[in-house]
Amino acid sequence: MLCRRDEHARALAEEGLRVSGRADFTAPLSATTDPAELPVVDLAILATKATELDAAAARLESQIPEATVMTVQNGLGAEEIVRRHGDWPLLSGVTFMSGTRHSDTRVEYVLDTETWLGPYGDTPPSVAEETARLIVSSGLRARAFADLRPAQWSKLIFNATVNGVAALTGLPHDHHFAEADLGELVHALVDEGRRVADAAGIELHDDPWEMNVLATRRGSAHHPSMLEDVRAGRPTEVELINGAVVREGERLAVPAPLHRALYALVKAREASYS
Repeated sequence: MLCRRDEHARALAEEGLRVSGRADFTAPLSATTDPAELPVVDLAILATKATELDAAAARLESQIPEATVMTVQNGLGAEEIVRRHGDWPLLSGVTFMSGTRHSDTRVEYVLDTETWLGPYGDTPPSVAEETARLIVSSGLRARAFADLRPAQWSKLIFNATVNGVAALTGLPHDHHFAEADLGELVHALVDEGRRVADAAGIELHDDPWEMNVLATRRGSAHHPSMLEDVRAGRPTEVELINGAVVREGERLAVPAPLHRALYALVKAREASYS
């Protein structure tokens, strides 16, 4: 593992990573903050927040030259950010897995949902298929697509709606998102995102509204990452999520006033930290 903080790397190297919840084990790890200490690797998964992706990819310049690099960030545009720093074969990924971080060395595994991945640019589809098999062999869930964009856009619209609303209301993703006035707003946001996707020629893999409804019925409310960021006073991923919907709408001449309003309000919420 390549870490950002020395104390994090030391703790992982000494204690390993404890996983609890839907699985229960401790994994021994090698960890460092120095990219030059990385071994030769076949696959590197950039699992940072979207806000840290550029810095993480910059640290890997001239490193791991034989690796395929996989992004798993929310939203659109992660691959372009990574491509600026190297000509690695790239895989696009979106994940619905989630957990709760309790410390530098312990995470609670909460949602055991799939990671979707596909080739980006000239990367052969076989690389995505091999990577999905590797992830599944570890006991996790994954699915490879020859073209990830329909699945990526389904997650984008779902995320842009649920994350933005949660960040502004303070509500976890619960029954309110599918009922009464808030449910009507969520439905309108999804419809707006669908219109942008249609104009982009994307046939969605899943209906974001149905994704929302099913998620609210899981039995325990999920705390979207943007809500956690706002509570912690951190920058959010709004640029690659709601910002991506707004920018694509502008490019395709499709109005997206609700997502534009959500984007502006989340940015204002970030400005309020100081």
